[in-house]
Amino acid sequence: MNNRIIRKITAGALVLMLAVVGCQNVTEVADQDDLIENQVIEGQYIVVMKSSNDGQFKLGDVEQVEAVRSKVMSKAQLSETDVFLKYNNAIAGFAAHLDEAQLEKLRSDENVKYIEKDRIHTFAPPCGTPNGGSCDGDGGGSSNQETPYGITRVNGGVTYTGSSVAWIIDTGIDLDHPDLNVDASRGFNAFTSGRDAKSLDDGNGHGSHVAGTVAAVDNDQGVIGVAAGATVIPVKVLDSRGSGSYSGVIAGVDHVGANGSAGDVANMSLGGPVSQALDDAVLAASSNGIYFSLAAGNDSEDANNSSPARVNGTYIVTISAMDSNDDWAYFSNFGNPPVDYASPGVSVTSTWKDGGYNTISGTSMAAPHAAGVLLLGNASTDGTVNGDPDGNPDPIIVH
Repeated sequence: MNNRIIRKITAGALVLMLAVVGCQNVTEVADQDDLIENQVIEGQYIVVMKSSNDGQFKLGDVEQVEAVRSKVMSKAQLSETDVFLKYNNAIAGFAAHLDEAQLEKLRSDENVKYIEKDRIHTFAPPCGTPNGGSCDGDGGGSSNQETPYGITRVNGGVTYTGSSVAWIIDTGIDLDHPDLNVDASRGFNAFTSGRDAKSLDDGNGHGSHVAGTVAAVDNDQGVIGVAAGATVIPVKVLDSRGSGSYSGVIAGVDHVGANGSAGDVANMSLGGPVSQALDDAVLAASSNGIYFSLAAGNDSEDANNSSPARVNGTYIVTISAMDSNDDWAYFSNFGNPPVDYASPGVSVTSTWKDGGYNTISGTSMAAPHAAGVLLLGNASTDGTVNGDPDGNPDPIIVH
């Protein structure tokens, strides 16, 4: 994401102690400007092992993957304390704190496919921008149910009767929100220390907002979602300030790949610089028939410059944002491929943390509209967005 957006959505987050996701150690962010510019977590890496074509392991077979991983770790003289996350399903590998000597050993290992530096990852909405609303939430619901314009535009508000679920890869979900049907028992938390490790509850609001657009209950209060009443599962990979790491996001995708079923939908309203490991994980997890709805990003640039937005696949859609008049949202990323559809993403009202509701903007708000449509099935289109800057107007997704 570019400096303009990052400064707006993480102004307070840049002084946070970056709880290196999934690790018991905490890394201090010493220089805010350096974090904005490169977003690299120094000394922290994602190691991806080679595919199972050589017959050494099959993705999803934890025992086989662990056997190869143990050999790789031993050769590089890595201890279990060096490795803070392990991947078995969408990709095979691990995330670790490495010194130069260990890096060199891993680079020469025949079982290692590639290594990339871990980076900061953030959610996508430009909160506080024009028409973006407050990111604080109003702390309470309405006595009368509102149907947000976006729900109507995509022909949503349909009571969901299927058995599939929506995996919300985000900041968690308000677990006891009266307008959400949350199943925390199948959830995942990438954090193992600090306040965000204590619960899958949403300390930010962003994940709850996404969940409400997908599936807020038709119950005469608050709002209604696209696939009203569908089960939403929190996959917490971003902290209360909306920040995490690529390694943690990949762990969330790995969890969905292991536990999701064909027909489920995973929503990823987050983005950042290109990450081959994250892209590979999303593509692999979707191969089992799990739909992934990805936010295009809010940099007003080519979505091919952002992960996971740039990923293409049979069960993957990347979503740009438009307003209530079907006009292009100025902040939205563009480019087809990878963008597949446009969806409402300006001044979107939905659920929020602490039982509240909020109105905010971003491709983060557009993606869950599409996720809800995919959950209902029979996705179609109705017209195209006005003013698409790439000259190839994105079709508007509807049920």
